Amino acid sequence: MTEKTSAFKIRLAVQKINQGEVIAYPTEAVYGLGCNPLDEEAVLKLLALKKRSVDKGLILIASSIEQLDPYLQLSDEIVSRVQESWPGPVTWIIPAQPWVPQWLTGEHSSLAVRVTAHPIARSLCEEYEGPIVSTSANTSNKPAATKSWQVAKSLDCNELLIIGGEVGRLKQATPIFDVLSDQKLR
Repeated sequence: MTEKTSAFKIRLAVQKINQGEVIAYPTEAVYGLGCNPLDEEAVLKLLALKKRSVDKGLILIASSIEQLDPYLQLSDEIVSRVQESWPGPVTWIIPAQPWVPQWLTGEHSSLAVRVTAHPIARSLCEEYEGPIVSTSANTSNKPAATKSWQVAKSLDCNELLIIGGEVGRLKQATPIFDVLSDQKLR
């Protein structure tokens, strides 16, 4: 965390997540929107804010692979492969457990996940004690926000708690790889 991001602000954000709210926070490359991944109403609120279809699926970020484990069909081979890049700015598409809701997977049977190294995003997941949704803080087909004021301006949402802080050094969104094919998707 930075000096500008206090433990109080992290606790406030977690309280908002627990209340079914959407928050904005810095990640490795851009500002992200997040919420409780198992709260359908919160996820649909996030998707409406972004003007994004539920069919596309969402990314979950976590502070450890253990936080993601209940959502995924993990083998020793998959764990070994993804741990080489985690924590860090690499998102993996991994087969999801059958119970994972469609509002997270979209039209897929897999889930996009990342163990983040960004200190603020990581602190959020640690304080929340689980993964959170992470999608760029912008409306679909618009440039992603890299500053807190850009989030406020582009989303025009007065109720949105925005955690200030610097985004990471990536110049574009995190790369996404399919864990089964090793194919780069973004």
